Amino acid sequence: MDALAERYRAYLLSARRRSPLTAEVYLREASLLGRWLGERGSSPEAAASSDILGYLVWRQTGGAREDTRREDTRREDTRREPLSRKTMARIVSSVHAFYKFMRLEGIRADDPSELIETPKQDRVLPSVLPPEEVDRFLASIDPGSPRGLRDRALFELIYSCGLRISEAACLTFDQLYLKERVIRVIGKRRKERLVPFGEEAASWLSRYLEEGRPALVKGRTDRVFLNQAGRGISRKGIWKRFDGFRDASGLEAKVHTFRHSFATHLLAGGADLRTVQELLGHSDIATTQIYTHIEPESLRSYHRDYFPRK
Repeated sequence: MDALAERYRAYLLSARRRSPLTAEVYLREASLLGRWLGERGSSPEAAASSDILGYLVWRQTGGAREDTRREDTRREDTRREPLSRKTMARIVSSVHAFYKFMRLEGIRADDPSELIETPKQDRVLPSVLPPEEVDRFLASIDPGSPRGLRDRALFELIYSCGLRISEAACLTFDQLYLKERVIRVIGKRRKERLVPFGEEAASWLSRYLEEGRPALVKGRTDRVFLNQAGRGISRKGIWKRFDGFRDASGLEAKVHTFRHSFATHLLAGGADLRTVQELLGHSDIATTQIYTHIEPESLRSYHRDYFPRK
């Protein structure tokens, strides 16, 4: 299985052009499928369509425990919450990818997942913060320390460019053009895009690079944003820092809310949908169109004069 996993990883990264993070998720799903089948006397190589359906049902119900024979065991104790359609769509997609790989490698002549359709996802409007709440969040960051300067520059840049958390964490100096106020973002499937950022983000980024980063760096690294150990800050590290500032500012938001807010504020300021699509790095404009379903009154209230922040 280890040798197969390495071949599968290479296939995901090279042939499918998945990001390293997505490849790891798909590998975990393949491993979980193999373990589930093995516990039932089967394997990915021998599984039938009914086996794959059984696995997906098991995943959808949150991994229900099968041993429910004890009379004192209540039903609610034997199940976890059902998974969302979005999560199930990802799981089904990973199963399809795994069996496509096995066919290409000649491990299987058929695909037992071929007739299984990806579930339609629920349409959920993105959560958006008005500009004054974004300002309140950013103002809650104390820039009086190297970490504080890093955090202010980090979240200013995430908002000003609509970055995904992984894109901010992995930003390197060869992607940063501070004088031109532009960054070269490497997004999903290694797709690149150029995104400008505003004066406010540029000002805090300059301060961080001059005063904060030199105090954090402990060796050679090309990552822009560093943690206490002098290495590139992780996605988990950004989440933890965001959670702390969110609680301090009394807001209900996630890191990705800044990306949603960026897109919504741009549209409210008069940007066209195609431009927002390019700035966000969406391959399909239908993904960007969800921001047009937010009420025009709300869009106007989210935007003051012009975006990005002055």
